[in-house]
Amino acid sequence: FFFFLETIKTRQNAYTLITATAYFNPNMMNEGKSLAEALLSAKAEGRLTVGVYECAKIMNDDPDNVSFCLLATDDFECDIALQIHFTLIQAFCFDNDISIVRVNDLKRLNALVGAKGQLEDAHCVLITNPAEDSWEDPALEKLHLFCEESRSYNEWVPEITLPER
Repeated sequence: FFFFLETIKTRQNAYTLITATAYFNPNMMNEGKSLAEALLSAKAEGRLTVGVYECAKIMNDDPDNVSFCLLATDDFECDIALQIHFTLIQAFCFDNDISIVRVNDLKRLNALVGAKGQLEDAHCVLITNPAEDSWEDPALEKLHLFCEESRSYNEWVPEITLPER
């Protein structure tokens, strides 16, 4: 849902109406699948950085090489320090034109990006740009378009649901 504020002025009073508009795009249903494909492809090519501090280091050292950022929490998680890190990471991504999304299933994300049998700090995941001599990742291109479309509807950090295994 997207909310719009509209002010109506009469001779004596001004009223503000809040209008809710539902927007549904059937192409967005596949964004979770595209995200999973992009993560697996980046992992296989060694273009994945996992962990809040590791991602912050990469963003600080080489922001032009970062292509995509993913922030993940569980619905019940309320870590204030993590939320502060997320706010700073979001601001950095906005300033550097890095596409960014949220995922609310940390366990499923860990299964995709972690090593077998090893738990990762997957609260923040970065995908770096492919090498210049390689092909662009079509799944990553779909995600960039999804983020661009979401921003046009003032949804700056859209949420994507990862598919079931």
